[in-house]
Amino acid sequence: MLTRLSLRLRIFLFFALLALGGSSLVIAGLIIGYIRLGEAHALSAFVIAGLVAVFAIGGLTTWIWVLFDEHVARPVERLSADLRARAHSDVDQGIDPAIGRYLGDLAPAADAVAANLTATRNAMAMAVGRETARLRSEKTRLEALLAEIPDGVLFCTPTHGIALYNSQCREILGNAEALGLGRPVAGLLKMGPIRQAYGRLVERATDEGSDILVTTREGARLLEARLRLLRLEGQETEDPGYVLTLRDVTAGLRVHAERAHLLNRLVAGVTSLLGDLPEGDAKTALAALTQETAARKSATDTQWWPMEALGASDLGAALGARLDRKGVVLTPDLDQTRLRCDGFAITRMLERLALCWAEIGATSLRLTLASQTSDAAILSLEAQGDAPAADRLDQWLATPLSPGVSGFSGADVLLSHGTHVTTEPAGPGRHALRLSLPLAEPRPVGPSRVVMYDFELLNAAIPENLAAAPLKSLSYVIFDTETTGLNPAQDEMCQIAALRLVNGKILHSERFDMLVNPGRHIPAAASAVHHITNDMVAGAPPVTEALARFHAFAAGAVLVAHNAPFDMSFLRRREAAIGARFDQPILDTVLCSAILYGQSAEHTLDALCARLHIRIPDAARHTAIGDAIATAEAFRKMIPMLEAAELPNLGAVIKAFDRHSRLIEHLN
Repeated sequence: MLTRLSLRLRIFLFFALLALGGSSLVIAGLIIGYIRLGEAHALSAFVIAGLVAVFAIGGLTTWIWVLFDEHVARPVERLSADLRARAHSDVDQGIDPAIGRYLGDLAPAADAVAANLTATRNAMAMAVGRETARLRSEKTRLEALLAEIPDGVLFCTPTHGIALYNSQCREILGNAEALGLGRPVAGLLKMGPIRQAYGRLVERATDEGSDILVTTREGARLLEARLRLLRLEGQETEDPGYVLTLRDVTAGLRVHAERAHLLNRLVAGVTSLLGDLPEGDAKTALAALTQETAARKSATDTQWWPMEALGASDLGAALGARLDRKGVVLTPDLDQTRLRCDGFAITRMLERLALCWAEIGATSLRLTLASQTSDAAILSLEAQGDAPAADRLDQWLATPLSPGVSGFSGADVLLSHGTHVTTEPAGPGRHALRLSLPLAEPRPVGPSRVVMYDFELLNAAIPENLAAAPLKSLSYVIFDTETTGLNPAQDEMCQIAALRLVNGKILHSERFDMLVNPGRHIPAAASAVHHITNDMVAGAPPVTEALARFHAFAAGAVLVAHNAPFDMSFLRRREAAIGARFDQPILDTVLCSAILYGQSAEHTLDALCARLHIRIPDAARHTAIGDAIATAEAFRKMIPMLEAAELPNLGAVIKAFDRHSRLIEHLN
């Protein structure tokens, strides 16, 4: 209950209680004394003494309370109010120390806290302002980049609404009235291929994109599109958004299709006429030219149409769903064999074939893979019933596949995939329509998409005298080597790895990691350390090729290594062989550690990482790339430490190295 009272009132009650307690004790003492004395005539004297004592105690306590209230309670309340004003209002002037002149160091301490709070708030406001300006500048630059991209770019929500578009979209999509933030993509494009590709990518939870063909609602223009999911940290929805890049290929695909058809007719016509020509050199030459043309043409048949890597089971599921909506039952029997094709176009073509075949009595439709080779698979649409006649099949394939692929027929789809449909028996009373599709290449290892940027580099100015350049402004290549032994004069590299540090940031995506054929046997003792065997480097590039490529990677950057003289000795002995010199500045993290922690400290990479709280995974230790990453992390953390040690630029650091050169001599 007392905590609800003000400080001054609580202090007043404390002194009142003190006065009351003191008076009570004096009165009790006088009463006891009077009783012990036993003299009745002394009562008046005891009463007078008691009254004097009570008034004296009351007066003294009141006087002390007034002084305490004036010089302690009121200043404390004033300091509290001033601190609260500076904490919650825009008050930034200092606190008058005279307020608490009787409170010892409390007033100066409160003034220091207020000043520090004001300074921190101002620094934070300036930092926020700078960061806001930087983000605004980067936003402007990114907007300029998006505006200059020749393709249309749409960032779309999981519900297929537009969250971002660039100016090219207006020209490519045509329907300016339907284009706008928050508007549906369906108002601009036919959504069949988009929904199919989006659902497939979401189901597979993959980071790879999908190449599709879509048509615009206005003008039925054919667009080549790339759909990629946008999985962002902290997003509120479970399903991801996606980005669509769009390119108008209407004219180009029509021209390609027309030229391909003409070339096919030419090759077929010449081939048929060859039988009527008399034997001779002209016929032989014409036959050879026709065969060569047909062979070279077949290699380019599938290069001009947007393709994607698509699982056969996904193709079957999409076809089954489309046919089911139209009352035709299809049983897909497919595995996850990955095909290279335009999934939507193939699905629409197979849908057309299945519907037309069902109209003439085909039943029990089934989609399967009839056979598979190392580079292709035979897709088989089977049914119970008679096979369609050749002219009827040609008619089905000649019909345009609108609205899904407006202006293109099944024959165009077959042509773009370099295949054709054949009719074959598929068991008692059953027939099959079969076509060959190429298998997709294995997925590439590593990140499928990387965008690197640092717009601060646009404002960076490196002095002509490199020694005067601030450490943070320089570009570094941090590298490490693994070798067949510890004698640079006799041993050789078997691995070299590096990554770049630019503007104080480690660029993990810009790395160099290569096994090297040392041209000699790797001893078992060396393999036990770095786990590189002779079999692993048997097909690797030779030392000269590896160093030539590393020289190009490190061009224009400061080289950094842990115990750099050891690694540099393997590089410099091959300078004549590669026709280039490693003449850029070189920094050594061993010497940086000695400058910061003194020569008596341990300067191994493990010890340095332990001091800087850098964890090296056991599997990465004593690998070139693992040690290079650890060295880069350590060097990045040491840059501000070196600047704090009054070594702000490259020249100062290199000069300081001279005081610790004996340490390197001892290590080597």
